[in-house]
Amino acid sequence: MTIAEVNRAPTRLEGRFRAMVVCWILGLGSLVSWHSMLTIGDYFYNLFPLDLATTGKGGIGTFIGICVLVAAFGVADAHVQGGMVGDLSFMSPEFIQSFLAGLGASGALTSALRLITKAAFEKSDNGERKGAMLFLAISTFLEFLCILLYAIVFPKLPIVKHYRSKAASEGSTTVSADLAAAGIQTQTEDDAKLLERLSNKQLFLQNVDYMLCIYLIYVLTLSICPGFFYENTGSHKLGPSWYPIVLIAMYNVWDFISRYIPLVKCLKLESRKGLMLAILSRFLFIPAFYFTAKYGDQGWMITLVSILGLTNGYLTVCVLTVAPKGYKGPEQNALGNLLVLCLLGGIFTGVALDWLWLIGNEKF
Repeated sequence: MTIAEVNRAPTRLEGRFRAMVVCWILGLGSLVSWHSMLTIGDYFYNLFPLDLATTGKGGIGTFIGICVLVAAFGVADAHVQGGMVGDLSFMSPEFIQSFLAGLGASGALTSALRLITKAAFEKSDNGERKGAMLFLAISTFLEFLCILLYAIVFPKLPIVKHYRSKAASEGSTTVSADLAAAGIQTQTEDDAKLLERLSNKQLFLQNVDYMLCIYLIYVLTLSICPGFFYENTGSHKLGPSWYPIVLIAMYNVWDFISRYIPLVKCLKLESRKGLMLAILSRFLFIPAFYFTAKYGDQGWMITLVSILGLTNGYLTVCVLTVAPKGYKGPEQNALGNLLVLCLLGGIFTGVALDWLWLIGNEKF
């Protein structure tokens, strides 16, 4: 089958719902490893290090090994998110929304699993370690499931073939291998169209506000979550073992729910100025968290954490579904990669700034 035949195929929109479901599952699986590291923070705080070989006995070698593994998670996450968002950016915005909703679901699912495994092993011998190991085993299974799903099921969906062939006909070279794997002939040098393409620099400059938006969303979020939750978060009755996990769970649940709000057209924020204003206003969370930790109780803190998650998920979907519009396939692909680069840059900056909460803390 050739690209032209796929473009004319009457079944090119077949499987839209299946594709959305697959995108959702891929989103869930692609961030499971990251959320796994976040949700066992209580285990690291109490029994660090988590080490299968030495049964938690520790040592500098073990510490370095865990740091290397965590770094590997970061590298893998960057490749997966960059590749998937770039791939879906030249497809339907519905696919990006489903993928991003899956990312949010991964946080909610891992929080639920962590609460279940922690409760199940709480009173058993070395229970915290056993619960963490079972939790990580379940997360690993989900990762392997998504690898098979993306390699076998996703590229064979008719609608995916249609969008990829369309991008290739517009000059994209990044989907050639995917098309070949799906049994579709790519264009030869003789019949390929020489289309004018924008450079990455031009794309960045034309969308610098979107780049800044996605960067600032995650600078703010990661400067608070999860590090702040494991420090002095005010008066509470849940205890130091359960309280941070509950806070992370509430953040993840509302982050997941909010990613569906933009599906209601009248509730979706598409104005570039409106997005920037909403994102900048989130920096009011910094004094809000500070004073809530100092003067508020656990009810106020849980409410504030829920709003943080709600705004994070909602604004992320709004930016990543609006930005790629108005470009051809190759530019949409590149723009998706650039947006994820800024997103991950925001995560890095936010995590680096997270330690500032320790200033003035009695434990510092």
